[in-house]
Amino acid sequence: MLLVCASIASAEVRTLTLRQAVELALKQNPDILIARLDEQKAAESVREARDPFTPKLVAGSGLAYTNNFPMSIEGSAPSIVQARAIQSLYNRPLSFQVAAARENARGASIDTAARRDEVVHRIATMHIAAERAGRIADLVKQQVASYEKIADAVRARVEEGRELPVEARASELRVALSNQRVRALEAERNHAESALAVALGLPPEDTVRAVENESTATELPATEAGAVEEALANSKEVKRLESAIQAKQLQAQGARSSRWPQVDLVAQYALMARFNNYEEFFRRFQRHNGQLGVSFQIPIFTGTASKSQAAQADIEMAKLRIQMNAARDRIALDTRKAWQDLRVAESARDVARLDLDVTRERLGVVLAQFEEGRAALRQVEEMRSAEMEKWLAFYDAQHAVERARLEVLRVTGTIMAALQR
Repeated sequence: MLLVCASIASAEVRTLTLRQAVELALKQNPDILIARLDEQKAAESVREARDPFTPKLVAGSGLAYTNNFPMSIEGSAPSIVQARAIQSLYNRPLSFQVAAARENARGASIDTAARRDEVVHRIATMHIAAERAGRIADLVKQQVASYEKIADAVRARVEEGRELPVEARASELRVALSNQRVRALEAERNHAESALAVALGLPPEDTVRAVENESTATELPATEAGAVEEALANSKEVKRLESAIQAKQLQAQGARSSRWPQVDLVAQYALMARFNNYEEFFRRFQRHNGQLGVSFQIPIFTGTASKSQAAQADIEMAKLRIQMNAARDRIALDTRKAWQDLRVAESARDVARLDLDVTRERLGVVLAQFEEGRAALRQVEEMRSAEMEKWLAFYDAQHAVERARLEVLRVTGTIMAALQR
């Protein structure tokens, strides 16, 4: 019990607008953090590929006792101190590898942006779902109060003999059903707020109370064709595939450049010792020795590996081009569907709003009749309950419109710019 009480006490309820939730997700959402780490890893791979073009200095010792002729140790004469410097000056295959690594790093940054958009879309969807659940739960609670008034009125009429007892039980059943509905909505609200907290990188004990933005209006393309054009221009998937094609092309060029000459910088220094018998076998002995120059390598027979690697890269490019064309077709189709779904949702919302207005006008008529004594309290409460149902239908329709707008923003690649305004 102490542990449970401690966990409850440590839980925190955070009230966040949609913009605040997005900002928090960009800072500590696990998926975004993992994507950024992958991007950093790709950037480090560029440094790894550039390593041969960076001068390297190695110092050590080849000190050894020599009997008779001073033989070499691992290709070097015995010496007290040895130092070697190596750097590639001209190596086309390695240069293309560096270029391919840079392109892969650019693709990783595109993947990070795509994953960021997916997370923002998921956060926004969860936020409006939590907001809807809270709003509907509060509205249904008001509906329960209205049903209870109706039940009291029906019981009074039953006691007066003006209604059958079954009507009282029917009104009590309606109250019970409404209370059950409130409990279900509260459970849905708690789950939505906890899930939103976890998605934001918060502890699972915390909850996020979703509130409406000060301004939730977002700009959308004017036409369906404009939405498709914007979606194709901003698609992270298409850009990632284009980057992958470019990387494969660089790999193919690197494989074909294996016949090009290679030039390396070579420098070394050695401090020799007299006890290695150099003076006995060589005409002149010098303790300090150094070399500085370049090493040329011209491939004569390169074998079939480079041709095979180039062919494999060409095959991968062909596959990626097919995938890119298929992706463009799918993006255009998804954008048209999202646009049409938005228009259907807006039409349903307008119908729900009209239905609500008609019900409110009828409620006004019943209230006027009640003040004149021509309508009973039960009729008034029944009309209020009907109004609540229309409000619920309108909120559901409005929620569908918001989800459809988010989907259009997602497929057009403008969700980040729209939600951070």
